[in-house]
Amino acid sequence: QLRQLFGSAVPAFPPKFYLAMTKSMADKRRSQLEQYLQNVTLDSSITNSDVFIGFFRKLQQDTFQIQTQRAFLDVYLADGSNIRLDIQTSDTAERILEVASCKMGLSRELIKYFSLFFFQDHDDGALSVVKKVADFELPYVSLQSMKELHCKLGIRKWYMDPSLDKLLMDCGASLNLLYMQAIQEVKRNWIKPTEGQMQELEFLQKKANKAKCLELIREMQFYGYVRLDPCICDYPEEGCSADIYVGNNEINCCVKLPTEQTKEFSFQINRLRSWQVTFLGAAEDGEEDTLELRFEYNDSGTWQWIILYTKQAFLLSSCLKKMISEQMMKAAKKGQEM
Repeated sequence: QLRQLFGSAVPAFPPKFYLAMTKSMADKRRSQLEQYLQNVTLDSSITNSDVFIGFFRKLQQDTFQIQTQRAFLDVYLADGSNIRLDIQTSDTAERILEVASCKMGLSRELIKYFSLFFFQDHDDGALSVVKKVADFELPYVSLQSMKELHCKLGIRKWYMDPSLDKLLMDCGASLNLLYMQAIQEVKRNWIKPTEGQMQELEFLQKKANKAKCLELIREMQFYGYVRLDPCICDYPEEGCSADIYVGNNEINCCVKLPTEQTKEFSFQINRLRSWQVTFLGAAEDGEEDTLELRFEYNDSGTWQWIILYTKQAFLLSSCLKKMISEQMMKAAKKGQEM
């Protein structure tokens, strides 16, 4: 099936080859296939093709034995409210986002600045953004497959460059979405205001001036960043716990060393050469699968691999791709102007 979809780029081996493979060979083969499929999704001409979408639609429905039929789907906003949509179980994320945007009054030109995400609400009030939903993914089917994780489907802005906010300020629906997300991230301590900024924000909220509130929040630390759940990293030494913020063309890591000291490291995106996500195996306790993201980084002229063990590895990878694509678009636009 993979060869039919992607052509000769997927190597074919006779059945006897697979029978003769050792476990290490099989693991290596599986890892290579994972990397290949991740790279395939970087090519929009493939992921937007009817053949690709049809293949993965059938694959998802067959895997979880869900037939195409009418259903209702709740899509949550940042403030906890939700929109109930009348959909087909075979609708892609791209289609569901269009329907939700229409229901909210979001103009068609601005849909591209938002995306669907799976997230979890925890008992202690914390929020985890699990991953960005791929355009070809079937959200209804994915939610059924993640029932044990109690995931919800939500809408969040999908760009890493805060300067793009100004393109959305004239539309009431997009302004409302940006405002709700920013306020919730301040409440959850994802965005870190100073005491003075917090007092000014409370004053502006009483005046119900959303545009002025956003203007102030944009000046706060970590605005426009995506915050990951605490995870484990191997930098500057193995076994360190870390709080990760990704945005502003960096991966910001607040690392707790085994000595209980805390240090902050900033890995700049323009010094990062490559990265890869690897599936390390299914968790034995019924929790989410174990994933790692490793990136190759130039530290003082020396290239080294830095590893983050995080269940949000695919979300982090999506953020890195988004930052790089925005940098390229800026450079191309600047080149045209010059």
